[in-house]
Amino acid sequence: MKKLLSIVAISMMMSCSDQSSELKNTIKEDQQIDEINKMGLKLISSGFNAGDGYAEVWIRDFNTFVTQSAKVLDQKDIKDNILNFFYIQEADGNIADGFIEVRPGYDSTYYKKSALKPSLAYHKNTVETDHETSLVQTVYKYIKATNDRSILNEVIDGKTVTERLVMSMDFLMNERYNEKYGLLWGATTADWGDVQPEHPWGVALDENSHLTIDIYDNAMFVIALNNMIEICGHQIDVVKWTKIKDEITNNVRTHLWDEKNQKYIPHIYLHGSPFPKDFDENEIMYHGGTAVAIQAGFLTKKEIKVSLEKMIKNVKESGAPSIGLTLYPVYPEGFFQNTGMHPYGYQNGGDWTWFGARMISALIENGYEKEAWEQAQPMFDRVLKNKGFYEWYTRDNQPTGSGMFRGSAGVLLDAIDAFQDYANED
Repeated sequence: MKKLLSIVAISMMMSCSDQSSELKNTIKEDQQIDEINKMGLKLISSGFNAGDGYAEVWIRDFNTFVTQSAKVLDQKDIKDNILNFFYIQEADGNIADGFIEVRPGYDSTYYKKSALKPSLAYHKNTVETDHETSLVQTVYKYIKATNDRSILNEVIDGKTVTERLVMSMDFLMNERYNEKYGLLWGATTADWGDVQPEHPWGVALDENSHLTIDIYDNAMFVIALNNMIEICGHQIDVVKWTKIKDEITNNVRTHLWDEKNQKYIPHIYLHGSPFPKDFDENEIMYHGGTAVAIQAGFLTKKEIKVSLEKMIKNVKESGAPSIGLTLYPVYPEGFFQNTGMHPYGYQNGGDWTWFGARMISALIENGYEKEAWEQAQPMFDRVLKNKGFYEWYTRDNQPTGSGMFRGSAGVLLDAIDAFQDYANED
């Protein structure tokens, strides 16, 4: 019997090895990813703003293409654009959403002018809790891509970048930490989005906001803490931040993971929900937040596979083009005052490569290369079909939003790099 089992095991290993070799050859021979890579690098080489629909350099976007920027842009220009976020950092440590270069006629009611660098004006969408974590991740990726650790010792208004990174994490613990759950909070949004339901625009916290805890903000926080601990080392209080990281990780599992349904609950409301009492929000699965949670190391390999299967099922049931589908089922008509947040609109069921490709990279990192390759194909196909990297896609796979969205290019090229690294393994 033992001999028979050994034969079966060897046979299975050989079969897996053959499949792996076949996939690696497929990736090596695939011409579309080379073309997409060239297209993406050309776009990223043209600047730092999020896309042709945005004047700002947004930190949550810059974080997702800085690695690719290092391949095609001057290192000093990249560094200067990162440092700009520290010039607009406020005294409590918070980081702005994005900045513009001040020019005649700029809207001074929307933007604040930087006191440390008056040529910059900045804005913060206060419903979000990912600006600070995005900046830490951006600095980390810059160092990994360039080996330039000198950025950590740059001094801005008497404080080094390392000190300012710590300030930004302290801001989250001081201003966005809920003691009861031991997790970060933000406003109610759809998954990773920046639009709350209570207003026609919906980007600013006020007395109408419903504060809540979600998976995306806390996964981004843990990734940032891992990054900061790695690059800053003995210059920071590693014991303190490791303890916080571990507590956040454990509290995510305790309070946000729905063991029965094998998914994250959308929100823990701190003072009531903005939605009708008879609405069962926990039917919704957040694709983007789940992908980032996998990147944060929150899920087991088995749970990752279950999550992927749920995403694929959601894509089939919704008719969406890819697992970049933001969430499913979608919020009903009228649940968001912002008219762009209609069912299958924008962040309420739009399909975003910007997050879908993060899931692709997460699958590769966790040994699901075959599944990743299969799920990446719709994202590859539409780049070539539409000759560009659009911000998001409708349910019938029509491109919309910014037509040159650098975040989409950045994460898709990251995934291509991961595929090629896998294919070139011995």
